[in-house]
Amino acid sequence: MMKNLSRYGLTFAAALLCLGFALPAVAADEPIVTTDIKAGIEKHIAQEVEKGDGYFTVPFEGKELRLKLVRVHVEYLATLGPREHFACVDMASSDGEFYDIDFFLSGTKGDMTVTETTVHKLNGVPYYLWQQAEDKTWVRTQVDDADEALLGVMNGTDTFEFRYTATLPEIDADARCWLPLVKSDPYQKVTVRSVNVPGKPQTVTDSKYGNQVMVLDLTPKDSGQKIEIVYDVERHEKSAYAGDPEEAKQYLLPEKMVPSDATLTAEAERAVQGFDSDLMKARALYDHVMDTMQYKKFGEGWGQGDAVFACNSLYGNCTDYHAYFIGMARAVDIPARFAIGASIPSDRNEGGTDGYHCWAEFYAEGKWWPVDISEADKFSALSMYFFGHHPANRIEFSVGRDLEVDPMPKSGPINFLAYPLIEIDGNPQMVRSLFLFKRG
Repeated sequence: MMKNLSRYGLTFAAALLCLGFALPAVAADEPIVTTDIKAGIEKHIAQEVEKGDGYFTVPFEGKELRLKLVRVHVEYLATLGPREHFACVDMASSDGEFYDIDFFLSGTKGDMTVTETTVHKLNGVPYYLWQQAEDKTWVRTQVDDADEALLGVMNGTDTFEFRYTATLPEIDADARCWLPLVKSDPYQKVTVRSVNVPGKPQTVTDSKYGNQVMVLDLTPKDSGQKIEIVYDVERHEKSAYAGDPEEAKQYLLPEKMVPSDATLTAEAERAVQGFDSDLMKARALYDHVMDTMQYKKFGEGWGQGDAVFACNSLYGNCTDYHAYFIGMARAVDIPARFAIGASIPSDRNEGGTDGYHCWAEFYAEGKWWPVDISEADKFSALSMYFFGHHPANRIEFSVGRDLEVDPMPKSGPINFLAYPLIEIDGNPQMVRSLFLFKRG
């Protein structure tokens, strides 16, 4: 079914329904803000869970899904028009699958009713996308019919403002926070427009890979304070590029989450059997990860970039996909490295991103070859593109794993750095983060 949004009278609903940012609410009885929509969808889900014996139930493809709420995508909550709203949530099913559910709501603050519930994605793979029709309204379109822009790819060059934001938790003792500082390289030109951070900041460089890191010394008075760094970015599409073979050798070394492991080695050797060149072997490993892994964020263990976990469980997010690939590549003597940043939506010009995103590169025939296996797994039409390319619409925060900085976290080298890492009295805590962008 295709949903025509002309009844909202807003052609700019495009950005919202392509999972964009929340525009300022149109006044109903009271102005609606994102926290109101979040409260509305959470209330609806809680009521349905109570009626559903502990589960949120959705009829889908001839069966009834029994789901648990994982998170509400705050960056995608949107007011479409007077008393019309949109929400998107992640839910996990009782059999371990991971669903993205779209909701349309109607009503005012504290009194919202869900008018439509649709399954949008299964384990990160979409059933439909949003595309603008000739009459400027927005309709659902089949993934197979979508062009590369709808699938997340921008070729050539992309320019945008990138806003890195986070909110500190409650701090009840002396604390320290580490966050990435984006820097320029041959594929991205970065200018810092503004920096607003609490505490006492200092800039350090990690000793392994040269990443720039901001360190904040904090006290209880910094509780709930905002972090905001704004960048102007010009990013270029990346394809295979020349690399130093001696430098590449360091990316054969094991890491805490990507160790030398007999199971990883056995899987890699089976996958590359019969292939001669490193380039052919890397493609075989790329295909192996796509064929065996499922993109889902369920239970415990995923999201740490643990290669052994990924090998054993065969599911996870982008960190797990690429840790698995990197571990197997190194096991057959192919240097491979990890990078993390954010993917900038290609189908709209401002709003939020879906958190961080990571990718990898491997070294063969004197070149570094970019790969993005989790995105290729979501969009099979792009599997050839993502073996050897990274699109222009992304920003890279840091490279490598087990980052070593001075001062060092008490928990040891930093696994990878995208969201801020905070330690309160030496204990790691979560930091709420949101990445925003704007083109033009």
